[in-house]
Amino acid sequence: MSPRWEPDPDIRRGRSVIHHLHVHLVFVTKYRHGAFTDQFLRRCKEIMRDVCAGQGAELREFNGDTDHVHYPPSLALSTLVNSLKGVSSRRLRQEFPAHIRRYLWRQHFWSPSYFAGSCAGAPLSLIKDYIDQQKRPD
Repeated sequence: MSPRWEPDPDIRRGRSVIHHLHVHLVFVTKYRHGAFTDQFLRRCKEIMRDVCAGQGAELREFNGDTDHVHYPPSLALSTLVNSLKGVSSRRLRQEFPAHIRRYLWRQHFWSPSYFAGSCAGAPLSLIKDYIDQQKRPD
């Protein structure tokens, strides 16, 4: 017996969930100080891609401005965010200690808050265009 419709490769299936969920996340540095450079953002993207892969999520697009950076339902979104922020903060502070001390104080890197918005069925190409238009530092 064949299925009544062709399976959609974008629909993800887990043991107890079927989903098609894309989330746009924005993290802001503590005090919104302009700490990011292009080199810094490239490394942050690598770190966050690794964290996502380890959590069973996929980082589809990444970009950033000078002070902010632009998942499966089986994982709480807050758990993914805590992992992304915690691991990236730790690794970036290890790799760029002087640069971070210049902009931020104490051990805080990210602001404790974040924005998470559902893409609500918007085409990923539209979200990609929005992210690509961010003013990335040199």
